[in-house]
Amino acid sequence: MTTTITETYGVDPTPTPLALLLLGREADPNSERGVECPGDLPAASDPDLVARARAAKEALGERVFILGHHYQRDEVIEFADVTGDSFKLARDAAARPEAEYIVFCGVHFMAESADILTGDAQQVVLPDLAAGCSMADMATAEQVAECWDVLTDAGIADVTVPVSYMNSSADIKAFTGKHGGTICTSSNAQRALEWAFEQGQKVLFLPDQHLGRNTAVREMGLSLDDCVLYNPHKPGGGLTAEQLRDAKMILWRGHCSVHGRFSLDSVNDVRERIPGVTVLVHPECKHEVVAAADMVGSTEYIIKALDAAGPGSKWAIGTELNLVRRLAKAHPDKEVVFLDRAVCFCSTMNRIDLPHLVWALESLVEGRVPNVIRVDPETEKYAKAALDRMLALP
Repeated sequence: MTTTITETYGVDPTPTPLALLLLGREADPNSERGVECPGDLPAASDPDLVARARAAKEALGERVFILGHHYQRDEVIEFADVTGDSFKLARDAAARPEAEYIVFCGVHFMAESADILTGDAQQVVLPDLAAGCSMADMATAEQVAECWDVLTDAGIADVTVPVSYMNSSADIKAFTGKHGGTICTSSNAQRALEWAFEQGQKVLFLPDQHLGRNTAVREMGLSLDDCVLYNPHKPGGGLTAEQLRDAKMILWRGHCSVHGRFSLDSVNDVRERIPGVTVLVHPECKHEVVAAADMVGSTEYIIKALDAAGPGSKWAIGTELNLVRRLAKAHPDKEVVFLDRAVCFCSTMNRIDLPHLVWALESLVEGRVPNVIRVDPETEKYAKAALDRMLALP
């Protein structure tokens, strides 16, 4: 007599939608915005993808300007007119008013920044709307508004200046602008914080706790005790009014899923494996990782450090894997390795692949403008005010 799995274990082996999603056989329309493209998405196995991308780009000419973030795949970077970090790319787009279409190969908040800074006649296209940012998603407008109410009840809102990392949504940038704050990048976070402390007594730093903590402690001489962590999922942020009043840096409980995976064990392990290695990490890494590293800096800083390094030098880089691999390829005279033994791409950034880029470009050739990113005028007004304050920093 044959028994079934259901009879033996009391479970139904029929694949559930979640199981199929995890196996890559289904998509969840409630959580995977933009995975399904209107029209036909080219197959990744299509041998003509490169030729199709080249032909579409040539057909569009100067009407299109393609931006490629450093963390993108090589197959996408190949077609980028410029590469860089998020803010540099947004400014590059603003400097090309003749381009009707800005195709941003990055993530959602980056495309929003480009829309804020470009002209009304230009349209910003994100090849896959599901290319988001887990860090940016860790702070919603409703949560931040509630946080401000908590600070108001504690009697400190009027002496607190919000500083938001570029890796935030347009809504968060607008909140920052409306409340007299500024935006920062990983390159100018220290200047932004110095400016903020000239305006008030405290800073609410959004949404990356690690960049805020590392900048305050490493660059500005504050102590870890000067920092408190506001958890939007707990009443009052999980902090007492006294803790908020005593703090100088109120850090939002957010982080980068890529940089947050590096650990002190990663640093110790690579030093043991590669004697004489220089550990260079991004300031979005945890404080203990930054403290144990030899050098710390933004993506652009990392690139310049490798360019200036001597032949034969050894480097362990703590940032996104696509960039590390590209740096290793560009510097064959140096030993360049990923800081962690386990590979780690930015999963949402990697949603922008060659099939999505081809689909977006061919849609534009056919007269259809897909996946347009638009920031509403009110949000744009206050977000731009915060960005303008950053641009005015000395």
